[in-house]
Amino acid sequence: MNIPFLKNKQPEEALQYPVDHTLDHVAIIMDGNGRWAQKRGLPRAAGHKEGLSTVFKIVKAAVKCKVNVLTLYTFSTENWKRPKSEVDVILRLPKEFLSVYLPDLISNNVRIESIGDLEKLPAHTREAIEYAIARTRDNDGLQLNLALNYGSRHEILHSMKELITDINAGKLSLDELNEEQFSTYLYTKDVKDPDLLIRTGGEKRLSNFLLWQLAYTEFWFSDVLWPDFTEVEFLRALEQFRQRNRRYGGV
Repeated sequence: MNIPFLKNKQPEEALQYPVDHTLDHVAIIMDGNGRWAQKRGLPRAAGHKEGLSTVFKIVKAAVKCKVNVLTLYTFSTENWKRPKSEVDVILRLPKEFLSVYLPDLISNNVRIESIGDLEKLPAHTREAIEYAIARTRDNDGLQLNLALNYGSRHEILHSMKELITDINAGKLSLDELNEEQFSTYLYTKDVKDPDLLIRTGGEKRLSNFLLWQLAYTEFWFSDVLWPDFTEVEFLRALEQFRQRNRRYGGV
């Protein structure tokens, strides 16, 4: 199929950003920053910093495509295992990103939220996120979810503990418990499950990301490393989504 807006090397203003109202929520595993830097003889931190401009480009593309929710896997509970110097750089990036791009996000009517255990993050990271959430609270456009110190198994265990507490307190009975009720205990309780998951960097695994929420999500994997991921690649993923037949177990 010849898709005009997917031709490579088009300037941004020449791209078409089609709207698909069946596509409500896109989730992205932004992989490949470190490898991007290493291929260029740079420290891994340089790749993480380079990826910031890609985040803003993809957020703008999602806004233009009228996506309602964009969830970005920013820092996982497993990422603490990396060298401290790299972790320190990654956890400074939210503040750096917001210090540069927050005015543009506000002008694009983006509302920022977060999922994950923020309490264990450094104060400067947590304060930057909380400030951005407060500044964009009244915006009603794209909801940008930053998954920080997020791990799906931790989320499910945390949800189970809260659920059991409510059952023991008489706020909920086992007879009332179903999938919809359980979902209200997750970090993502206020948004629909993702329609499309994009993972860059060539890996084909979920890496403990939204395991419950991705049950019926369409997956799209790209070999492109995150700093090189473009609006064209994002639109290509959305076009592939449009061509799929989502049956949800039916025929």
